Amino acid sequence: MFNTIIEAAKNFCIHQIRNEYTINDTLNKNRTLIAYIDIDTHAGNKHRVYLSAEKAFVQKVSTLFLEEDESDEETLQDMLLETVNLIVGSAKVLADESNSSYSINTPFFEKDGTFDYEYDDIKTLQVQDDKLSIAIKEL
Repeated sequence: MFNTIIEAAKNFCIHQIRNEYTINDTLNKNRTLIAYIDIDTHAGNKHRVYLSAEKAFVQKVSTLFLEEDESDEETLQDMLLETVNLIVGSAKVLADESNSSYSINTPFFEKDGTFDYEYDDIKTLQVQDDKLSIAIKEL
């Protein structure tokens, strides 16, 4: 499941942001906007997927979708939630195609701060100077 989410995030960078990316297994320790979405597998397992994005990354998304060069905090939070929906929703489609489907819930904005949650796996994508970390935790 996590690999499918990462694949969807890579596709998001390529097809939506239209920039190359690098990926690593480290946690971005910078201050970020953090949101999560819960996933329920058909086997009855629950997972929480966190997206932790630097404001500049979310602003890049806001500029692409809303054509706003300087979005306010509320707009950035909304764009992060939309990014969660786009990435995890795309991952769900990829999972459905490989017969490992799951259902997704509504994303929630958690905070603007340092990522300090427990997780089972994490990847950080960097697009130019901006970072997006994706973590997963079985609940």
